[in-house]
Amino acid sequence: MTARTVIISGGGTGIGLATARCFDRDGDTTVLIGRRAEVVERAAAGLDHAVALPADLTDAAEVARAATAIADRFGTVDVLVHGAGGNGGLEPRPATEDRLAATAHDWALNFRTNTLSAVLLTEALRDRLASPGGRVLFLSSIAAYRGSGSPAYAASKAALHPYAYALAAALGPRGVTVNLVAPGYVDDTEFFGANMTPERRAARIDETMTGRAGAPGDVAETLHWLASHAAGHITAQTIQVNGGAERGH
Repeated sequence: MTARTVIISGGGTGIGLATARCFDRDGDTTVLIGRRAEVVERAAAGLDHAVALPADLTDAAEVARAATAIADRFGTVDVLVHGAGGNGGLEPRPATEDRLAATAHDWALNFRTNTLSAVLLTEALRDRLASPGGRVLFLSSIAAYRGSGSPAYAASKAALHPYAYALAAALGPRGVTVNLVAPGYVDDTEFFGANMTPERRAARIDETMTGRAGAPGDVAETLHWLASHAAGHITAQTIQVNGGAERGH
């Protein structure tokens, strides 16, 4: 099988890095995109076929620069995985006690980080997607179905769904599929950070039918399969990976 070019945003840590490892095993070239240069460069150095491409995907000019670099070096994009995002926990909080200003900051931050970043990178690369055979994969969340402690985060993930469905309809005639994967609680990621107390973690596990937390590899292997030839007739779908904590709608 010919090696593919796989673009993974947020590929430096957690689920994104686990996904890169899946494709790396196949001999595919993975392009790891992230804001923190040292993180994506360290991740790429640990893989056999990876390239680091630091970029802030919430900045249209940065996305255009990254897309040009990808086009110049690789030409065609076979798989595009959107793993970048978060709940804003790594961002500095606004220096204000004004409740409305803080709310505006939180919602704008979440939509830039989780929604706009994915949309901009997709639009920059959509004409480069392999036709047929291209794959676009969005990382959603269980929060898109039932909310979370951060309504802004949940809404920003839910916003990916109608975009992905419209994209699937537009790209389907080219033989390109578009799907989402929605994880539940996953250990070994930066997402929960210090807020994940032992009690909260136990409560998340109790919600599952499998009796365990998710692992980055659970989500990564699902993304890897959706990018395979075997999943060529699956599009406009959301696959939930949460041990039964939330059932599909």
